[in-house]
Amino acid sequence: MKTISILGCGWLGLPLAEHLIVKGYKLKGSTRTRSELDVIGSRGIEPYYIILDPALRGESIDEFFNCDVLVVNFPPERRDDIAEYHPAQIRSLITRIESSPLTKVLFVSSTSVYPNLGREVSEDDNAPPAKPSGVALLEAERLLRESSAFETTVIRFGGLIGYDRMPGRFLAGRKGVAGGGVPVNLVHRDDCLEIIHRVIERGAWGEVFNACADEHPPRKEYYTAQARKLGLEPPSFEDAESGGFKIVRSDKLKKLLEYRFKYPDPSLIDD
Repeated sequence: MKTISILGCGWLGLPLAEHLIVKGYKLKGSTRTRSELDVIGSRGIEPYYIILDPALRGESIDEFFNCDVLVVNFPPERRDDIAEYHPAQIRSLITRIESSPLTKVLFVSSTSVYPNLGREVSEDDNAPPAKPSGVALLEAERLLRESSAFETTVIRFGGLIGYDRMPGRFLAGRKGVAGGGVPVNLVHRDDCLEIIHRVIERGAWGEVFNACADEHPPRKEYYTAQARKLGLEPPSFEDAESGGFKIVRSDKLKKLLEYRFKYPDPSLIDD
């Protein structure tokens, strides 16, 4: 039975831990909020209090990193120096990993590493990100992948949806929203859990994967329909299409991991 540690047991990390327990793994999970320790422990997960600010500190750190696989699952903080601060957090993390027996890392990243190129994008695209969060994540990916002490696989997820993240609420009632014709890049949480498990199960290390649903409906069409499903006022969009776009392809994921999305069309998701 492999032991997996998840650094960041929040909206994605906590259900991921529960999903992996069902698959037969032993789970350890961290939080930076002490009040969440009991919640994590109640789910059959060993709870740990760990903070990166940007230095790594906490309790029972050595035991947390005594595992077979580490899932790094915390987004860059919203701050003015995000492009410097998040990589500093990752450097602190790498130092700790390199002094542990750990040899496999899965890094949860985002499709924000891709700028709006007005076309389909794949893992081979290397145009510099436009947003500071994307700059931060791309540098974090580079730092982890360049370490020779462990292998890292990166998963670049699209916008996360499902359960309490109901897209119909995101833009409901807003006026003059730009980019009505821009295609969306989304992925359901259930697919995220299955994809992460597939990487671990198959030992797909040293890879970079995009993970977005197959279909990319226009923003206007998608968010209008989602708002109506919830009985909310749909957003209104500007007549003229505006804003750049990208369509994130997940062909590599589907081929190498033989994965079929549970929710290939975000328009058909009701939960």
